[in-house]
Amino acid sequence: MIMSLYGRMVAAGEWRDYGISALREVAIFSVFRRTAEHALYRIEKRPRLTSKQGTYAVIGMDGQVLKRGQDLKTVLRVLERKLIRAVE
Repeated sequence: MIMSLYGRMVAAGEWRDYGISALREVAIFSVFRRTAEHALYRIEKRPRLTSKQGTYAVIGMDGQVLKRGQDLKTVLRVLERKLIRAVE
């Protein structure tokens, strides 16, 4: 699901690079506008938070949690909204 969203955002010209980190407590998929910049968004999976706040979270560049939940598809919807734009 993440790579499908990534492909659509690359095709739209929004994202250009990604990074994957697998740490002991968390798995992180980071997306970048350019390689040398900070991550625009981080998609995190924290299995320990399953019963409390939800396994998945989308975190913005400033560290703000944009969406958190149990279902990855539902959590990724916050980023798909950014793909929809008004046509002039």
